Amino acid sequence: MELSEKVKELVAVGASITANCQPCLQYHSEKAQANGADSGEVKAAIEVGKQVRKGASAKMDQFSSSLKETQQVPADEKKSACCG
Repeated sequence: MELSEKVKELVAVGASITANCQPCLQYHSEKAQANGADSGEVKAAIEVGKQVRKGASAKMDQFSSSLKETQQVPADEKKSACCG
């Protein structure tokens, strides 16, 4: 099954948020709307991107703190999911 262009662009909107790329967000938001996404769908994709970015940021903060303290990667950190 292939994703529609609209869905691909909505995914790219969320990815743009997680990458902190303003030009990408502008481009993909416009492309999503050109492919039939309404403003609510674009806003929803932005919110999902923000949630992923927040989870990844929290994990990175935790990981970097553990490295500062031990200079080693804790074994349990190697296995944990990036966004959960």
